[in-house]
Amino acid sequence: MTQADLATPLRIERIGRDDMSLRALATLRMTVFRGWPYLYDGSLDYEAGYLSDFLSDETAVLVVARLGDIPIGMATASPMATQGEAVRAPFLAAGIDVRSLFYFGESVLLPQFRGLGVGHRFFDEREAAARSAGATGATFCAVDRDPDHPARPSETRDLTPFWTSRGYRMAPHLAMTMRWKEVGQPEESDHLMRFWLKSL
Repeated sequence: MTQADLATPLRIERIGRDDMSLRALATLRMTVFRGWPYLYDGSLDYEAGYLSDFLSDETAVLVVARLGDIPIGMATASPMATQGEAVRAPFLAAGIDVRSLFYFGESVLLPQFRGLGVGHRFFDEREAAARSAGATGATFCAVDRDPDHPARPSETRDLTPFWTSRGYRMAPHLAMTMRWKEVGQPEESDHLMRFWLKSL
């Protein structure tokens, strides 16, 4: 599919808290995450609450891709200094000033709209927001998972080439462990997450 194949053009823009229903965005997140069963077993209420908490910080950035009025993708970002202790701890331990960084949260996009440049636009918008806020670097984290994981979707694309093409590099000395419940698991388990960095 290309942009020209779409009867309704895609719009990609930063929005505020009142520009869209959080339930609609929460539903979008759940829909995308359900295609990745080894991520985590979330719920609509949890996702809506997460977004509400995220957007309560006036420095937060929310970028949404819409087809007409329907959200088909979204990405988040905010200053690293506003993140929880678990996220900031590896940087503080390494002597990195978290006030100089912007943290990029999840990017989610419905499968049929991938390959249209939306992912690049998500990074463009968030990097622009980071620079405007005075950040000199951007970072995100990715789950360190086995490429042969039995629950890995067969059509999964390795995003490493995309991230490196954007100028990001994995920082082996920066990692954290977070706990969540995967689909089909009886309880939460540890997941290793590694950080990627880029100078802005």
